[in-house]
Amino acid sequence: MAKEQLEVLNALDVAKTQWYHFTAIVIAGMGFFTDAYDLFCISLVTKLLGRIYYHHDGDAKPGTLPPNISAAVNGVAFCGTLAGQLFFGWLGDKMGRKRVYGMTLMLMVLASVASGLSFGKSPESVMATLCFFRFWLGFGIGGDYPLSATIMSEYANKKTRGAFIAAVFAMQGFGILTGGVVAIIVSLAFKSKFPAPAYEVSPLGSTVPAADYVWRIILMFGAVPAAMTYYWRMKMPETARYTALVAKNAKQAAADMSKVLEVEIQAEQEKVEKYSQDQSNSFGLFSKEFLRRHGLHLLGTTSTWFLLDIAFYSQNLFQKDIFSAIGWIPSATTMNALEEVFRIARAQTLIALCSTVPGYWFTVALIDKIGRFAIQLMGFFFMTVFMFALAIPYKHWTHPDNRIGFVIMYSLTFFFANFGPNATTFVVPAEIFPARLRSTCHGISAASGKAGAIIGAFGFLYLSQSRDPTKTDKGYPPGIGVRNALIILGGICFLGMLCTFLVPESNGKSLEEMSQENEEEGGAAPGYDTRTVPV
Repeated sequence: MAKEQLEVLNALDVAKTQWYHFTAIVIAGMGFFTDAYDLFCISLVTKLLGRIYYHHDGDAKPGTLPPNISAAVNGVAFCGTLAGQLFFGWLGDKMGRKRVYGMTLMLMVLASVASGLSFGKSPESVMATLCFFRFWLGFGIGGDYPLSATIMSEYANKKTRGAFIAAVFAMQGFGILTGGVVAIIVSLAFKSKFPAPAYEVSPLGSTVPAADYVWRIILMFGAVPAAMTYYWRMKMPETARYTALVAKNAKQAAADMSKVLEVEIQAEQEKVEKYSQDQSNSFGLFSKEFLRRHGLHLLGTTSTWFLLDIAFYSQNLFQKDIFSAIGWIPSATTMNALEEVFRIARAQTLIALCSTVPGYWFTVALIDKIGRFAIQLMGFFFMTVFMFALAIPYKHWTHPDNRIGFVIMYSLTFFFANFGPNATTFVVPAEIFPARLRSTCHGISAASGKAGAIIGAFGFLYLSQSRDPTKTDKGYPPGIGVRNALIILGGICFLGMLCTFLVPESNGKSLEEMSQENEEEGGAAPGYDTRTVPV
């Protein structure tokens, strides 16, 4: 039997879309804009770092980062993100969403600036310093995942909650796009100011000393959008669901939401006290009751995010090599260092503009119409189809006449990742768990995703290498080739499709209905309807 809903929570559930909803989307979304910029911009400058710090006189090819250094530079932020998701997710349930929100943002600002100021007397010390600061950058980014999703879900109404949470996540697309645009602008500006010959003409002269400023500027720019939103994050009131259901302060929750919604709301402290005395809503994360109510749900959110991120992040990290294979980026010896940055950034920007950004906003438009389950299942299905369609006739796609077709197929894979599980795996964990565990469970789900990203980031740097030892990147052992790597990723996407059936549909339901917090003691019996597919 359902309890009577608190008036302040009901007011949020039935509220019409108002200006404060859009304000919350922008404030939370700018954090995600920064997250994506910081995580993905490193792939734009790794080739440049190799040319600057690992050039050897007499080499036929430009310098590249050694495999272990490349894996560390690309993957260390993911390690920090994983740790941050777990720590700040837990802290958000203990201290409150708002208090922790400011901490993560300041850490991101400071670590972004420090990354660009990485110093050292030797290449190894510069890379070690860069990795140190990027770990802490990732740690701050990690906190933004559970907190942004939880805050947006607790502010939103039932009708459009999915679109609002997805809109916050969709800012990631603009972050990736901006990373490419900033790299294009900076590389073009330096290229016009400091012209240089191609590597094959002058190996040493092809990398001008000023190129060392390029990667630093690109990395440091990530601090700008984060710093701009700090003041507004601190002005946001704590969410009513945390204040009422976790902090047990109905008066403060009613006062905060009365200002936000511009309506009079009764405090109803007695209902909050009655709720706090209900033993059925006091179970912890490691209890049998949590396992019975939400165990399969947590398994579903963690497994789908884990599998999705293996595929998603491995693609992003070796996409520049795919662009080389199809001719978008010429041989490194025919370019100078700044030209190479420009070409890689242009390719990433085109992919973001044509497939990544549109995919996110298709999700925003349709998630509350067709539901989370349908979008996630469809996304994994088409990712599987396009991965195999790229992999099986791979030699066909690399033929010069078929390059455009390859890019279209590759773009469609990204489109259905974002109009699919990349967005829904972020949305659902913020909706289906109890308020006192919501941020923690979202953090666990997100950390599982980043574990997948680490596997993708580290593993596919090696796996995607050519089988022919003469065609591998310098310092790398032979791998299984791009074709076989794509086949593995197709299988991973198929597993993700199967794991989607563990995740419940939350479309159109209140947060308390999904988490079973509005059930009387003993009322959340096994008969409670948590079917995945709406019937």
